[in-house]
Amino acid sequence: MTLRHVVMWRMAADEAEERAEHAREGARLLTALDGVVPEIRALSVGPNSEYPDANWDLVLIVDVDDVDALERYQVHPEHEKVVAYMRSVVSTRAAVDIRI
Repeated sequence: MTLRHVVMWRMAADEAEERAEHAREGARLLTALDGVVPEIRALSVGPNSEYPDANWDLVLIVDVDDVDALERYQVHPEHEKVVAYMRSVVSTRAAVDIRI
């Protein structure tokens, strides 16, 4: 089984360009986890490219082996650094985990 972890964020900034900059930085930080966090089997991340006033600002799709691997990923020190940044710039987060 593979577990797919999908997360979307809305940035807190009022101005579209500032939200976009925060999303780009979040994407850069998340991308850097690939190859560092051993539980990651596949990772796709990117800022929204269209309809900034209607869509979420950033999305992450990460595949891990199972729930145990997801829990290890979530407490990995490098991931926790990204979480700290995201909490400083995000207003809303949504996530879903699906078995694929």
